[in-house]
Amino acid sequence: MVYLETIPNFLLFFGACLAYAAVFLAIYTRVTPWNELALIRSGNNAAAISLSGAGLGFAIPLASATVQSLNIADMAVWSAVALVIQLGVYFVARALKPGLAADIEAGRTATAATYAAFALGVGLLNAACMT
Repeated sequence: MVYLETIPNFLLFFGACLAYAAVFLAIYTRVTPWNELALIRSGNNAAAISLSGAGLGFAIPLASATVQSLNIADMAVWSAVALVIQLGVYFVARALKPGLAADIEAGRTATAATYAAFALGVGLLNAACMT
């Protein structure tokens, strides 16, 4: 069964994807001034929306990097690019909307949805540019 020969490579790339996503979320949640996980646990929908948008905005180019990569090192480089760009999205959004942190903490879902859409949009463009 020839297709079973690809399982180790799949596990390597899938494990790397999970690790990169965890690294992104760890860095992102430390960069933002609000505590996403505490806010989400308390039922703050805005925090859930914004974190989901940022996470998906990273996952989309991560998937593209995985598909386009020649090897695991190539994937690591492009994943780092995706991480830096998605963190940049947060800083640009914060500059454009100075009350972003206060709005998220206050549970304002309109701000969170706008930020999430921005993060997703940039993530899609980032992924497209990696092809």
